[in-house]
Amino acid sequence: MRNAKGFTLIELLVVIVILSILGTYVGVKLMNRPDEARQTQARTQIGALENALKMYRLDSGSYPSQEQGLKALVEKPTTGTVPRNWRAGGYLDKNRLPKDPWGSDFIYVNPGIHNPTGVDVISYGADGQPGGSDFDADLGNWDESEAQTKP
Repeated sequence: MRNAKGFTLIELLVVIVILSILGTYVGVKLMNRPDEARQTQARTQIGALENALKMYRLDSGSYPSQEQGLKALVEKPTTGTVPRNWRAGGYLDKNRLPKDPWGSDFIYVNPGIHNPTGVDVISYGADGQPGGSDFDADLGNWDESEAQTKP
């Protein structure tokens, strides 16, 4: 048996401990991915809403009023300035307003705070509250570098 080759129990335990530590580290890193994916999805949805708002503006001459909100993209407004050239069928696929990835409504601000010559489309992030950092941070259709310099 002295010439038998193989691993000792201690060597196997050391390898198992090392693999467990690495597995835990990788697992923790992968668990943060869903939040990153939700942020990416929110940015994509905001971009789509912004494009739909631009199409609305091209057809109507102005963005929907604050009162009309994003609902004007799926239903012809009946209050405020009623657009003459509103597109039949609306401006969004499936003719319904999407929710952000956390299940909240997108916020529409006209005139925009971050885009004074346009409008803001905002998701309040994971916490659903204004402000925040990391995954709770607000996401919007403004340039991130400019947003950090504004109050």
